[in-house]
Amino acid sequence: MPGDNAKKALNDSLNGLLADYFTLYMKTKNYHWHVAGPHFRSLHLLFDEQATELFGLTDIIAERVRKNGGDTLTSIASIADKTSLKDDKRSKLDAMDMVKALHDDNMALVKAIRAVKDAATEAGDNATEGMADDWTDQAETRAWFLRELLA
Repeated sequence: MPGDNAKKALNDSLNGLLADYFTLYMKTKNYHWHVAGPHFRSLHLLFDEQATELFGLTDIIAERVRKNGGDTLTSIASIADKTSLKDDKRSKLDAMDMVKALHDDNMALVKAIRAVKDAATEAGDNATEGMADDWTDQAETRAWFLRELLA
């Protein structure tokens, strides 16, 4: 039977993942708002689609923490403290640099999701394990779409 430490570690990893999702959501929306150039329309729409997907998962991840008896992120500061992704405050950036940054961040997100899955296994939380597989597939799909634009 997993102990309290395993559950605390799972909640901590879920909160880190939640912070990463919020950070990637905001970066993706920033790029959506500021993309320019010959691929404006397609990238504007792709970034919005991806941002919507990212934001949609934040509540699900936060609720996993609460279902596991933990507290979740409470502020912008708590997101900034927990994220492993780099923020990007720029409004002027080459469109393909945006694509590359989002690709790399989605691949980093895959690693964070896999760490959550490992923590879920340790805590005996098969529901989070199963969700992590879905989240991994979604992040890999986002990264694939972005990678193909860079080819």
